[in-house]
Amino acid sequence: MSHRLQVLIPPELDTQIDKAAQRSRVSKGEWVRRALKESLRQGGSYSKTNPLERMAALGGPTGDIDQIIAEIDEGCR
Repeated sequence: MSHRLQVLIPPELDTQIDKAAQRSRVSKGEWVRRALKESLRQGGSYSKTNPLERMAALGGPTGDIDQIIAEIDEGCR
């Protein structure tokens, strides 16, 4: 059984969603459902405003900076 969810969005976002749905050749509702599923699949905690969260979401290597630089240099040879 489906449930209705009503969300108020600014006109600019509505226009962007409309264009994205047209490019994908799906309804706006379907486009939004897919976007929500994808966001939840990725953890749903992405924050545009926090650059540290954005960097952490990339899943890059972490560790001692000297070791990482050495690995990068080694990979460039």
